[in-house]
Amino acid sequence: MEIEDVKISRKKPIFAVGEGLHKYLRLYQRDAKLPITYKDLLSFTETIPVLDKYGNDTFWETPLYPPYLIDHLYEGLKVIYAKLKASGNTRIVQHKYIDRVEYCAFGNTRPFRIRIVNRLNDVYDYFYIKQADASRIYGLELEEILSPNQVNYMVDNETLVEEHIVGIPGDTFAKQRMYTPDYNLTRISKEFVKFNERCIITLLGDMRAYNFVVQITPDFDDFQFRIRAIDFDQQFYEGNPKVYMPQFFKENFPYVKLSMEHLTEKTVSQYQQEERSSIVHRVRSERHRIADLRDASKTQQLSTEENIKQLREAYAISHSSEQYLKCKSMTDIVELNVKNVIRQVQL
Repeated sequence: MEIEDVKISRKKPIFAVGEGLHKYLRLYQRDAKLPITYKDLLSFTETIPVLDKYGNDTFWETPLYPPYLIDHLYEGLKVIYAKLKASGNTRIVQHKYIDRVEYCAFGNTRPFRIRIVNRLNDVYDYFYIKQADASRIYGLELEEILSPNQVNYMVDNETLVEEHIVGIPGDTFAKQRMYTPDYNLTRISKEFVKFNERCIITLLGDMRAYNFVVQITPDFDDFQFRIRAIDFDQQFYEGNPKVYMPQFFKENFPYVKLSMEHLTEKTVSQYQQEERSSIVHRVRSERHRIADLRDASKTQQLSTEENIKQLREAYAISHSSEQYLKCKSMTDIVELNVKNVIRQVQL
């Protein structure tokens, strides 16, 4: 399999959340009234680089706030955590404190990462506050509806709050944990094939190893694995179809190599079919929600006309289907992908 350096638009614009999407978020209880906003967290005076334990730059920075702002911001962050985790019940943060706030100017949504600690036992958790980007929100919703994973997030106008997704970063797992003697390498390969298939169908782009995590669950006789996306910034924006195929990123070569060593063409096809069948089942059970999400996208800009044209033409050729040429938006392409999956499963 060819591995290449697939080009990504690093300067992808932030798409404002339109009224249709706002209405959808209210309907499915994803909206919230927050005590502080993303812009409030930008009120720092300077930042200090965050280094890892080996002294390497992590691309995160510690923002320094004026003393008069700290109490207000930190109390607001505790309330946001209570809304995210317990529908606003502030009793859960009674014994918690904000340990640190970190800022990353590297990502498209320039996120803040907040660490909150229970002072009774030092157990900590993370959550994220970002600029609300419509394409990212669509990615979170498609992950909730069409994948086996649940996502927890809230939106308040231009502010997006996301729960931390637990797991070992894909690049770290490949370097340090993949060949652990007790791990079944065929199971890891199987999960990568299924993850790859989901990304292709839902148009989730830029799934390099550092943009997904590997979750490991001990079972009674083996270990189970699941690969989960943690970055939805490149949800159906790009026009290059390979952006939506994790198999083509050079950062994912260890997973591709593992799959080629432990799977045959027949088993790859089998696992792809399993994932398609699972998606069809989810589509049928969530058909009304999917319809509402599609309707919300009709007045929402999510990409450029140039990218939409490039992708639909490429898909028309690769799928030998002129139906793709009728697609007017990225969500039209996702909908046609899902319809094609349903037809394949029914054959």
